[in-house]
This record gives sequence, C-alpha cells and structure tokens, in this order.
Amino acid sequence: MSVRAAGPSRSDLVADTALALLAERGMRGLTHRAVDEAAGLPQGSTSNLARTRQALLELAVRRLADREARVLALHEMPDPRAGAAPLADALALATHRALTRNRELTVARYELALEATRRPELRAYFDATGARFRDQLAALVTGMGSTDPARHTLSLIAWADGLMFSCVAGSFGAEVPSLEEVRAGLRELLDGMLGA
Repeated sequence: MSVRAAGPSRSDLVADTALALLAERGMRGLTHRAVDEAAGLPQGSTSNLARTRQALLELAVRRLADREARVLALHEMPDPRAGAAPLADALALATHRALTRNRELTVARYELALEATRRPELRAYFDATGARFRDQLAALVTGMGSTDPARHTLSLIAWADGLMFSCVAGSFGAEVPSLEEVRAGLRELLDGMLGA
C-alpha cells in the first residue's frame, strides 16, 4: 500500500492559482476557466468550489490573508516591552519579504484591494481579513506607550504600504531597498512616534 504525500487542498490550489493569475494577468485574467487551466484541473472544478466571481474573489482574499500572515510573521512580533528596535527589526523583515520573495503575492493584494473599491461586498470581506495584522500592530504600539495608537498604527501601515507599492508597482519598481534600509526607515518612524 502506497501513501500519497498530502498536497494542498483543492480549495488552496484554486485560491493560490487565482492569486498567481491576478499577479500575472490582472483582474481581467481571473476567470473560473483560467484557474482550471492554470491549476491543471478538469473544466468546471473551480466553479464547483466557488460558483460566482464574488465567491472566487472571497476565496482568494481568504488565502491571501493566510499567506500574508506567514509573510508578516505575526507569531514573530516582539514583546512591546522590548522597545522600538525589535519592532523595527520584525516589521522590516516582514516588509522586505513582501518586496522580494513574495512580490507576486503583493501584486495580487493590490489587484484585490482595487477591485474592493468597486465591490462593497468584497471591501467588507477584504477589510475584515486584514484586521488581524492591524489589530496586532495597534496592540504592539499601545504596549510600547503610544499616546495615539490609532494614528500611529495608520502611519506605520501607510509607510510600509507606500514603500511596497512604490517598489512593486510604482515609480521605484526597478529598485528594492535592502533589509537594512527598510529597518532604518522604520526605526526613524518609530523613534519619532514613540520618542524612543
């Protein structure tokens, strides 16, 4: 009797393929048929799993959140009592991973974020899945003594998102800052916010 190695579930395969297609072809290139073909699945497999386009997009958003949680390494975030330097290190590593080894995932996120501006039902879903990182970051800056955690959380996320967008899809697309450069920028931001 042979034991087959467990691969990704059909749901994960479809969602991962959808994310890859979004990064490669954009929103117009994401169809049920294209997912079936790219994933090597029989025609109709994606439709059986996600009947509508909205269901397919939700599946992709859910998988994006799971994969980004690993990229952002939420479980590796430091104890806030350790100060700004460990948080800058952790956030720099997460941001640099998104810019380098996970660039395709970052592009797919931008595609989904833009689509969510046109689909209120997707916007609510997209925002809810992204809340776990935002909430954890808010808890960290609160624990570090932030006098305005909501504003500081927004500033940190906006800084990282702005850097990622500029280097992945914007005018700095040909340039990727080093891990040390990302860390220095975050350290300056945190020092200014927290008076560290």
